[in-house]
This record gives sequence, structure tokens and C-alpha cells, in this order.
Amino acid sequence: MRDVFVSMLAGNDDHARAFDDQFDAVQDGQRPDAVTVTCSDSRVLADHAWGNARPGHLFTVSNIGNRVIQHVDGEAVVSGDVLYPIEHTGTETAVIVGHTGCGAVTATYDALTDGLSEPPGIEYSVGLLVPHLRAGVEALPEELERERAIDHLVEYNVDRQVEFLQNSPDIPESVDVVGVVYDFQDRYDGRRGEVHVVNVDGETDPEVLKAEYPAISDRIERLWVY
Repeated sequence: MRDVFVSMLAGNDDHARAFDDQFDAVQDGQRPDAVTVTCSDSRVLADHAWGNARPGHLFTVSNIGNRVIQHVDGEAVVSGDVLYPIEHTGTETAVIVGHTGCGAVTATYDALTDGLSEPPGIEYSVGLLVPHLRAGVEALPEELERERAIDHLVEYNVDRQVEFLQNSPDIPESVDVVGVVYDFQDRYDGRRGEVHVVNVDGETDPEVLKAEYPAISDRIERLWVY
């Protein structure tokens, strides 16, 4: 057994000791306040990013590319892991969390420009993003360096995931859908680990969003207004 897993178990000891008495209210069910859809990237601390230490507060979905889409019988539908809390636990806030330097977005960019060769499982996941990012790749300013192009596409991908949820008949109109980018590479103004709001219910203009949500105006920022 590798030492890393032994250290993980030691960390779980600390966790169990701290949270032993915090599951009483949620042992028989859950009603999370929000569902977050984050990238599986190990640098994205999905729950910790929100300061969450309360069982039952957030329903956390994680996959490469922070996707809300899956294919069923050839049709693109809202992924079941995203839809479950909305359909069954009364959750009415969905947050799509992209991140700077996203590997899945990078792979999609490469697939749309130079081609991509990956194992089938990775190709499938990237393939779910390809049709939604194609127009974004085509619209990128030509003078952008590669890493900047990727971060522009990170926002574009968040926008497309928000759009897909909003357009799905499975998502009630009462559900708020917010798109953010988690930055640990100094791309945005702010501290490493901050999330920056780029989309609220389909609105992407930072000035409009700041006027509509003044309480969070300092967290609203985009790299690409297209």
C-alpha cells in the first residue's frame, strides 16, 4: 500500500473526529442549497473554495470540463448527477465552476485545431465539449497567445454549460444558474483561489451584471466579452 493512501486515512481520522456530531440533521435525507459543477482538476478545491464545512449544504458534481451534458440514445441531455438535486431535493441554485488553465478545455481546443489522440474515455468526455466550443474557437482573436486563448475558452465553456441548463426543459425557470471561474494562475484581478462571476442566468455583460448585483460587483469580471 502506498504511503499516500496511509496519509489519506490519517486525514480522514481528523475529519471524522471534527465532524462526528455534524451529521445528525442530514442522516435521513438531504436538501442542499446549491449544486456546484466543478472540474475534477486536483487544483480545484471544490467544497473548500466556498468555505463549506457543513454536511448537506452543497451537492458537488465533479468531472473533466465542468460539464452539465451527457448523451442518452444519441441525444444531449442534462447529466443525471447535475439534475438529481434539482429534480429530487428542491435545489434551486446551480453554479458552473470553470477554472483557469483547464486541461479539458485545452484538449478540446487541440481537438478543434490540430487533432487529438486520447484513450476512448477521455475522447468521449472531450467529445461532449467539442460541438459547444467550436464556435468559440473560431471566434478567438487571432493575436492571442495559447494560454490566453484557453482561458478565454474557459469562460466560453462556462457560458455554454449555463446556456444548456437554461434551455433544458428539465430545469425549472425558478432555478438560478450562475457561471464562475476559479483562478489560481493570476489571470483575474484578485487573490489566487477566488471565483470570478462571469455569467448569471445567461447575462454575460460585466457592466450589466454589476449594475444588477452591486453587492458582488467586485467579484464580477470577464477576460472575454464577445
